Amino acid sequence: MKNFLRPAYLLLGLSLLAAPVLAQEFRLGFVSLDRIIKETVPAKNAQAKLEQEFSKREKELQAQGAGIKNQAEQLEREAPTLSESQRATRQKQLVELDRDFQRKRREFQEDLNARRNEELQQVFERANRVVKQVADAEKYDLILQEAVYVNPRHDITDKVIKALNATVTK
Repeated sequence: MKNFLRPAYLLLGLSLLAAPVLAQEFRLGFVSLDRIIKETVPAKNAQAKLEQEFSKREKELQAQGAGIKNQAEQLEREAPTLSESQRATRQKQLVELDRDFQRKRREFQEDLNARRNEELQQVFERANRVVKQVADAEKYDLILQEAVYVNPRHDITDKVIKALNATVTK
């Protein structure tokens, strides 16, 4: 029995000595999605594409809103000189215009949000591919995208941003 325990103790001792070595080889990284969205060329291109696509509708909505505001101010100025029926008719027209404006504004926001999500999803997919490439090349064991606190030595966001920007310029 003593002969059997000696190799077991030796194996246990060696494994305890090897544990710190294994812990030192574990590589951890962190990537900030907020920075990727703000600082990468693909994200900036997506934002510019959205602005170009939706700027005309936004200007039309702003003009429509300004027109309704002007009509409301005009009605307020002219209200004392209008008959009760004229005032009621114009107020009803203003309410209808405002309701139509609010509906168009809501539709605009929904369309913009849907397109923004589509564009950001493409940026995130590209970023995830680049993160995986960096992780494979530099032998990271774990890459986190969200954390309460990250030691700056684990932050690889700059590497990912450079790699993402390099893929666009190629």
